[in-house]
Amino acid sequence: MTIHDDQSLSTETRISQALGHEDTTTGAVVSPIHVSTTYARLDDYSLPDDRSYIRDHGLAQSLPEAMLCELEGGAQALSFSSGIAACTAAFHALHQGDHIAVSDTIYHGVLSWLEHFAEARGLKYTLFNASNLDEFANLIAHTPTKLVWFETPANPTWNIADIAAISEIAHQHEVIVAVDSTCATPVLCRPIEWGADLVCHSATKYLNGHSDVLAGMLVTAKDTPFWQRIKQHRLMAGPTLASLEAHLLVRGMRTLFLRVRKQCENAMALASYLESHRKVEYVCYPGLESNPGHEIAKKQMSGGYGGMLSVLIPGGREEAIAVACKARVFKRATSLGGVESLLEHRKTSESESTKTPENLIRISVGIEDINDLIQDWKQMLDG
Repeated sequence: MTIHDDQSLSTETRISQALGHEDTTTGAVVSPIHVSTTYARLDDYSLPDDRSYIRDHGLAQSLPEAMLCELEGGAQALSFSSGIAACTAAFHALHQGDHIAVSDTIYHGVLSWLEHFAEARGLKYTLFNASNLDEFANLIAHTPTKLVWFETPANPTWNIADIAAISEIAHQHEVIVAVDSTCATPVLCRPIEWGADLVCHSATKYLNGHSDVLAGMLVTAKDTPFWQRIKQHRLMAGPTLASLEAHLLVRGMRTLFLRVRKQCENAMALASYLESHRKVEYVCYPGLESNPGHEIAKKQMSGGYGGMLSVLIPGGREEAIAVACKARVFKRATSLGGVESLLEHRKTSESESTKTPENLIRISVGIEDINDLIQDWKQMLDG
């Protein structure tokens, strides 16, 4: 296979053609599925394309990794068997006694991993408010820290963190900056351009976009010793992305721009409708001018504000669940980023220790007709 070397082409064009990868033997425009787990050495006992075993450097996995490097403007990328495997790979690369600064609003799975395993692995962590730069600066100044981990927009309230500002503060103390950009996607934001060292994606979500692949991805701005430790962890622990999933992930990434733009358009329209509805207490969506993170989002996101929003329903848990149970077009399901619209009473899926409001419904907006989506919410609220 070859990579298209015409740099004059836009990233959108290159990704829609899977970076110009072609099967030079057959001329197939879709790359074949490479399922081999091992690679035979050549006559001189050298390795073909430096590959020996799938866990270290698989052929099927190389294509989505190359595509994400293109999308994020990174130096290297690694694929993993799940989003949480990608997230925690950075933690596994730390040394005993290292300290992590972690945003207090973030994907629940990351917080759960830290609660259950950080202490046992000799890691220390402190939660901070990523919207409060003074709090973060004070934390970093007084606590020797190896890594800062935050998400923007942050699940499930979609708070916005200033990537450039956090990166500048962190780098003054030689702290590695990792950003979970799952819900922004590289269509809307490229954290490396704002100073991040690592970018994480639960590729199960928007990168794949069809709710049929479990995958995670990490991208690094530079090849560093810390990145080499992450690579070593994947080799030795084995959270490798399977070949069929890698193939399906490429299929999904080829339509990423189309899907995300439609989802942003739908989400903005739905958020505007819900904000004006008398039976909605509050709408969490950075695209709304009323949102406290709107100006920062407008600065670091381009082309939209994402397909995720949440609503607070007057009352508590029971009132929110009652509204969710009336959905007809929206599916009541966990996960996000697929072409179908989903909603979820988020607190039910999390532990009681989280700060997620009891009356919050998380919404993943798909690519359906926006009138159908609005009408579904109308009957949910008014019915």
